[in-house]
Amino acid sequence: MTSDNRTWRATVLTLFPEMFPGPLGVSLAGRALASDIWQLDVRDIRSSATDKHRSVDDTPAGGGPGMVLRADILAAAIDAASVPEQPRLLMSPRGRPLTQQQVVELAQGAGPLIVCGRFEGVDQRVIEARGLEEVSIGDYVLSGGELGAMVLIDACVRLLPGVMGKLASGTEESFSDGLLEYPQFTRPQTFEGIGIPDVLTSGDHARVEAWRRAQAESLTQSRRPDLWAARKASSPPKNTTDG
Repeated sequence: MTSDNRTWRATVLTLFPEMFPGPLGVSLAGRALASDIWQLDVRDIRSSATDKHRSVDDTPAGGGPGMVLRADILAAAIDAASVPEQPRLLMSPRGRPLTQQQVVELAQGAGPLIVCGRFEGVDQRVIEARGLEEVSIGDYVLSGGELGAMVLIDACVRLLPGVMGKLASGTEESFSDGLLEYPQFTRPQTFEGIGIPDVLTSGDHARVEAWRRAQAESLTQSRRPDLWAARKASSPPKNTTDG
C-alpha cells in the first residue's frame, strides 16, 4: 500500500503483453501480487492503432535502419492508461541510470506508468509531449523495454510494506548507504577448508558491525569507484578547528 492506503499500481505499455507478469508472478513479487499488495495493469500499445493492420511504427525520418514507434499511437495509449499522479517512464538505454534512491521514491508513490520501447526507439515528440522520463537499467541494449520494466517493478515492489516481512528491513543492502553490501556467510562452519571469519562468530556485535562496514567500504572502493567518489564528495568535511 502507498502512504494514503491506495494500492501501489504499475501500469505497463508494451507490444508484448504476454510477457507479463513473467518473473513478477513468482516469489516475493508474485505472492504480493496475489495478495493485492500491489497491482499490475498491462496494456497493449496496438490497441491504440487506428488501421486494420494495427500498425504502431514507421520508418525513421531522415532514413536509416529499423522502425520507430509512432508518436500519435503511443500518445493515445498513454492518454488511455495514465492517471495524474503516476510518473511516466520510458525504458531506454539512453536514459538516466536507475538508482536505489529513485526506486525508493517510486515505491513511496502511487506507482509508475512504464512505456516499453521497441525497434529503433520512440518518436521524440511523444517523449516531450507526454513528459516521459527515460530510465536505463545499464549500459547495454536489450530487444525491448519489457525486461527493464520488470527489473524496475521488482526493485520497487520488494520495498512495499508487507512484501519482505521480517526477512529484511532493506536498510543494510547494497546502495542503501552509498556502499555495496558486505560479504555474507552461513553454515556449514567450514566449506572446502575455508572457515567463516572469526569476527562473525565472536558474539561481539560492535566488532561485527565494524568488520562489515570496513568490508563494504573496501568492496565499494575496488568495484565501484564511481560510487565511492560520489559518497566521499557528499560526505560533510571533517571539523579541523582546534578545540
